[in-house]
Amino acid sequence: MEEFETKIKLKGIVTEIIYRNDANGYTVFTLDMGEEEITVVCTAPDVREHDTVEAIGDYTYHSVYGRQFKADSCYASMPKTVDDLYHFLSSGAIYGVGEATARAIVERFKDSSFDILENYPERLSEIKGISPAKAKKIGEEYKRQFTVRSMLISLSGFGLTTRESLLAFELFGASAKEMVESDPYALCEAENGISFERAEQIASALPVLPSDERRIEAGVIHIIRHNLNNGHTCIPLEKMFTPAKSLLSESREKIEEIIYSLAENKRIVLKTINGKEFLFIPEVYHAEAGIARRIQVLLKYPPEDPENVNAFIDKFEKNTGFEFAQLQRKAIETAVNKGILILTGGPGTGKTTTLNGIIKVFENKNLDIALCAPTGRAAQRMTEATGRNAMTIHRLLEVEWRDEKPYFKRNLRNPLECQAVIVDEMSMVDVFVFNSLVEALPFGCRLIMVGDSDQLPSVSAGNVLHDLIASGLLPVVELKEIFRQSRKSNIVMNAHFIVNGEHIKTDYKDGDFFVLHKNFPLDAVRTVNDLYIRRVPESYGFDPLTQIQVLCPSKKGDVGTYNLNKVLQNSINPPSGGKAEVKTEYKIFREGDKVMQIKNNYDIRWESKHNEGDGVYNGDIGFIEKIDNRNGYVIIDFSGRRATYSKEQLAELEHAFAVTVHKSQGSEFDAVIMPVISVSEKLCYRNLLYTAVTRAKKLMILVGTDGTVMKMIDNGKTLLRYSALKDFLLDNYE
Repeated sequence: MEEFETKIKLKGIVTEIIYRNDANGYTVFTLDMGEEEITVVCTAPDVREHDTVEAIGDYTYHSVYGRQFKADSCYASMPKTVDDLYHFLSSGAIYGVGEATARAIVERFKDSSFDILENYPERLSEIKGISPAKAKKIGEEYKRQFTVRSMLISLSGFGLTTRESLLAFELFGASAKEMVESDPYALCEAENGISFERAEQIASALPVLPSDERRIEAGVIHIIRHNLNNGHTCIPLEKMFTPAKSLLSESREKIEEIIYSLAENKRIVLKTINGKEFLFIPEVYHAEAGIARRIQVLLKYPPEDPENVNAFIDKFEKNTGFEFAQLQRKAIETAVNKGILILTGGPGTGKTTTLNGIIKVFENKNLDIALCAPTGRAAQRMTEATGRNAMTIHRLLEVEWRDEKPYFKRNLRNPLECQAVIVDEMSMVDVFVFNSLVEALPFGCRLIMVGDSDQLPSVSAGNVLHDLIASGLLPVVELKEIFRQSRKSNIVMNAHFIVNGEHIKTDYKDGDFFVLHKNFPLDAVRTVNDLYIRRVPESYGFDPLTQIQVLCPSKKGDVGTYNLNKVLQNSINPPSGGKAEVKTEYKIFREGDKVMQIKNNYDIRWESKHNEGDGVYNGDIGFIEKIDNRNGYVIIDFSGRRATYSKEQLAELEHAFAVTVHKSQGSEFDAVIMPVISVSEKLCYRNLLYTAVTRAKKLMILVGTDGTVMKMIDNGKTLLRYSALKDFLLDNYE
């Protein structure tokens, strides 16, 4: 690439690491080039003091720090002398090797140290304090470092930045150089790959350009995969041509030819549904089709010997003094006799009571019951509501992590050992997780799905609960009656008004639901901050950190989570001499901060008073208990589970004083404060407001304008999601 070739190349020795963000590798260091020293700014997670590095980029001028060198790529060579090797080992580049161990290695083996580390690492155990197992690990890590550094240097020749080179190595391992050289478009086809436009730039720098057909193939797959991020499991063929022509500047005929070729070679799936052709990524197609097949089997083989459960319900009512409504009775009877049930309904309609009734009947039949939910928070709520242990779906299926992807030990060949599975918060479950769950159900197992179909769909691809209901095949009981005690709550009543498209009162003087009118975003920010810090705690006695939650429609803008988290952190947990903190490129984490895990991590170790295990999940909220900068770790308390994070793992955390409505799904809070002003058009819709209101148990406060509230209520359109589960369920079903 000409642009890359005109960049400046510097080579020298790193004399000081001035700053490093361990979460993303952003590094500032001093480079000694012999006659001159320069400050280098780049992404270089593996560069350490005393390394010999080559940096490629341009000189820049910083208003505060002066002249710098901004590197697009920065690569360290492996040590070549014994002195270099000592500095490399003592820098902490290899886990478990510090200054003393590094000195012992080079003093013992001298010039042979390189050969020992690479070819005979077992001999390291001759050194006191190094066990055979530790010696093996040191050798493996040394080889890995050598492979990575060599690979990064090779990839730099194709114009890849350090970040892109690391991605290529992660995707293709030792064959990354050959893969990029022969097919750079593979980088943009990957699930978490680079953009198609960037792949084009890399391709243009190669001695031999990939074929036009390969370029179009990559563009088509990139478009389909990109739509997964918007929740679509498929895309109509007719909808492909406009974005594909814009991206590729090719004719419709050529694009169509490539699409059919990709389908013929099974790299994508082309399926005709109701006379229209749809395109799928294969793994998504197989997930939706797999769900349909398993559900059809469950429906064809209901539990044997249907029974009249009314006698048990009558006895239960007599003993407890509680009387089930007619639809609640119907739900319990359906769960027992049909073996599969969707139980849905809004707040105050008795879903939890009905669920507990189903559990009581199952217990009376001596069934082995498993309770689960898509997130840790939702599972915890389920445990509190039922008095029985509930777990995440991932934990129920005994997740393992291989090659950066989750695999489940419980599956079609190794099914669950239970007779009934109850899933809560079904609206949050995506096609991949649900397919894995139904595959793991043993023959004859009952499946009860509980959720609110009016809430937001899953963040990931699919519209599972909606499609299951819309198929008309599954028994569905929708609880509609609002029980008398719930009618006293304005939160409950307004939630039902909202979901029915009815305007709500915004001038309440007392009760549990308020609208505070603010016409400007910054006024709303100040009001939200005051409510969170002072007014709600003083008036209701709620603890801001554990009982009050700020929810936002968006991350961006004055009233988005990014800004509000900074404001709220500075108010409730400001810096002080007694609190340790750690800085990343965009955030400052401080002891006492409220944080949320934003992706599933199955490897993080946690301990509690009575248990220990692995795994922290997307949506889990905790508090930073301790930051140890010297040893590079952070301890976070997730409701009694104390998890230890490395600094690199902090990239998986966000502050949680304020979170988006989407991230709040599956959770409930005593008090919710939500700004409703300057809401973007694409987020100004009914389901989002409804989902936010139904997160509040005791107090709901909206801060903003009546116009925004009413606009959200009036917009009953749900975001369009292309999915095929409903059609797959109906296909060939008798």
